Amino acid sequence: MGQPAAIDYYDILQLSPRADQETIERVYRLLAKRYHPDNKYTGDDHRFNALTKAYRALSDPEQRAAYDANYDSAGTQEWTQFFRASPSEGAEEDKRITQAVLSILYTARRRDADKSAVGVIQLEKLLGVPEKHLAFHVWYLKEKKWIQRDESGGFAITAEGVDEVIKSDFPLRMDRLLPSPKDPPISKRSSDPGGT
Repeated sequence: MGQPAAIDYYDILQLSPRADQETIERVYRLLAKRYHPDNKYTGDDHRFNALTKAYRALSDPEQRAAYDANYDSAGTQEWTQFFRASPSEGAEEDKRITQAVLSILYTARRRDADKSAVGVIQLEKLLGVPEKHLAFHVWYLKEKKWIQRDESGGFAITAEGVDEVIKSDFPLRMDRLLPSPKDPPISKRSSDPGGT
């Protein structure tokens, strides 16, 4: 009677699967306030309903246990395939992941400077890197003061991080852009000299 693992409630709430009940409650309240349909600036009925469904499933201990069983099973298969397909290449791989995280966060900041946070679950999916492996890169980028956590719990690039992207001329590939329903088709965006 568990929830289908195809719907990633942790990603919807931008949480780690290890988040405690207090964190789930705090993050839900922040996001629910932002996306509540009564909020005339950032209200989003669809997103609010998804948040509420995710919160209800993860805040009930029995429902969460059933959901986690499916979630863990699906995650184990995914990461097993990842490690078979691409073994770690040491420092070069670390450099690639660090640059990719900065590129994603840079693109998110360019898209919307005020609401640019990307959740760790979304980063995992975009990069195809498990959270345990991503934790090293997040730690490094935070220590360098190139990224920071925002009030929603997601990560956002700082001004120092933007300077690093510009200075190092990171490749900002089109497939790293975060989808947005307001974005023009990719063919129209490709003429933008900033790559976004």
